Amino acid sequence: MLSSLLSRGILASAIFASCGVAVTTVSVNGTAAHSIPPLLLLQNRAFQQVTPNTIDALFGWAPINGTSINVIADPIPLSDALPNSLELTIPSGSSVQVGFGNEGYWGININASWTYNASFYYKFPSASDFSGKVTVMLQSSIGAVYASASVPVSGSTTTWTQVVVHLTPSSSPVSTTNIFTVTVDGVSAIGGKINFAMFSLFPPTFGGRANGLRMDIAQACFHLWLKQHTLYDMKPSFFRLPGGNNLGQSFSTRWQWNATVGNLIDRPGRMGDWGYVNTDGLGLLEYMYLCEDMEMEPIMAVWAGYSLDGASLPENDLAPYIQQAIDQINFVVGDSATSKPAALRASLGHPEPFNLQYVEIGNEDFFASESYIYRWRDFAGNLTATFPQLKFIATSYPFNPILDPIPKQYDNHVYQTPGWFAENAFYYDSVERNGTYYFEGEYAVVSTNASDIFGTPANGRLVYPNMQGSSGEAAFMTGLERNSDIVFAASYAPLLMNIANYQWSPNLIAFDASNVYPSTSFYTQQLFSLNRGTEYLPSTLPQNATLHWSVTRDAPTNTIIIKIANTGMTAEEMTFELPFNGVHGTGTATVLSGSATASNAPEAPNAVKPITSQIKTGKSFSYTAPAYSVNVLRVEAD
Repeated sequence: MLSSLLSRGILASAIFASCGVAVTTVSVNGTAAHSIPPLLLLQNRAFQQVTPNTIDALFGWAPINGTSINVIADPIPLSDALPNSLELTIPSGSSVQVGFGNEGYWGININASWTYNASFYYKFPSASDFSGKVTVMLQSSIGAVYASASVPVSGSTTTWTQVVVHLTPSSSPVSTTNIFTVTVDGVSAIGGKINFAMFSLFPPTFGGRANGLRMDIAQACFHLWLKQHTLYDMKPSFFRLPGGNNLGQSFSTRWQWNATVGNLIDRPGRMGDWGYVNTDGLGLLEYMYLCEDMEMEPIMAVWAGYSLDGASLPENDLAPYIQQAIDQINFVVGDSATSKPAALRASLGHPEPFNLQYVEIGNEDFFASESYIYRWRDFAGNLTATFPQLKFIATSYPFNPILDPIPKQYDNHVYQTPGWFAENAFYYDSVERNGTYYFEGEYAVVSTNASDIFGTPANGRLVYPNMQGSSGEAAFMTGLERNSDIVFAASYAPLLMNIANYQWSPNLIAFDASNVYPSTSFYTQQLFSLNRGTEYLPSTLPQNATLHWSVTRDAPTNTIIIKIANTGMTAEEMTFELPFNGVHGTGTATVLSGSATASNAPEAPNAVKPITSQIKTGKSFSYTAPAYSVNVLRVEAD
């Protein structure tokens, strides 16, 4: 490792004592070593993947005023993809509004400044003389009405008909224990039945996209993956889609691109890999629009013959799945004049190809490395021949097993302790520069217990990121930045967690029905993302086990950017020596710090936030990095 580091012009470090205090001196090389490579609100809305005539099929829904509701296998369904409907039976003796309500995803945020778009399909299973109105409302759990709209319906409507209404609340309740309701006049409809299907309730979405993302969550992500300093000028980095494990728990439940595009009523949904149904309302086209709206680089995965249940397809069975992967890529980048999937994209409103450079073949195929030998060969061979302009990423361990064709890109994943990340900050320094590039596709501190990484919170598992973990991640990230000549992308994982119901912890951003809670790791990622620089400057290498740093320069502004991670329990004194003339006498320090266990849990969402202050700088200057901290120093030089 030493010879490799010295050959790259990285200087040896020096630690000396001053007044009895250990001080780390960092000498920065002025010559760059390399450039840095630059909602849905209703649960169970369409009764997808549920068993009719069961209580479980009604999850999220409840009757109002004594009516009867049941999920049925509709004899004439809305579509082949959506075979079930909600049957409303109005009891005899009804004298009030009757119907049903949906509680949302553990609450519905009602905001008077928003207009909500609501819709559903309905029909009468047999013609009747009913003539009345269906009323759609947003109301509190105890009946306070915030928004209401009524539409006329007729018992002669025996084919599926869509109703669309717009709801603008009169006030903004503090509580999110609200419900979405659909009711009819019980007197007029006594003894009748009405079937309903495919409900939708959307507030304004990010970018105004249909089937889009919650604005506050998207904006938090937008602030994270950015390069500049103001919202509208920021340039997002990349987005990995459709996710890693989301590719599939089994052959039959795998993510299939063609089942996620087109009209919502033609998307059957599937049982997801974390124990709940994926509606696939957020499908491949929506993912690509998200990347386009945020100017993010998509890194798109294709299913490659292995599922999380441990099964691998035999080689002789791969051909139709390879074709499905080719069709998926063509949907994104194909010529609509020559490709049917591309023509489908054009018919859905995007005639021009999307931007795409990277395609990941599978996910975490180190779990099935022996079968990945032939699966990679067949998928990579065929996809490379069809799309020679694209870069394909392997997901086995690098060079283990040996794959043919030789991958030019690998995806590495790691979930570990704070100590592991700090100790492995030099992981990529010794990696051979042989034309292979690396994507740190998933990484996070998940536990403080090295003996039980994926255990329970009682045994060290983190529920929310904390400063001990985030400073450890920052130490590792200094190594990623130092080796950005071969590490082309990196992403914390997972991204989002609904605090009312989650299957994995910790996550970068927690949220509930109305709030978003950026974590200490969110701010760590943000500090690195907003302070990248354009060139990496070699410097004295860290030798103190708890202190790590990286130095870059933003060439257009001639700003030196120093990132420091102190993973220890005591503050560390540092001295920086800059080889530039005209170094300004003042700079800024943005610091994220707190106790080892400090975190931004919902009960204290702003416990730890970055604080920026002025510091004295010069060709040589001192700085104290607080315990458990992430620091960004910015110094201008003429």
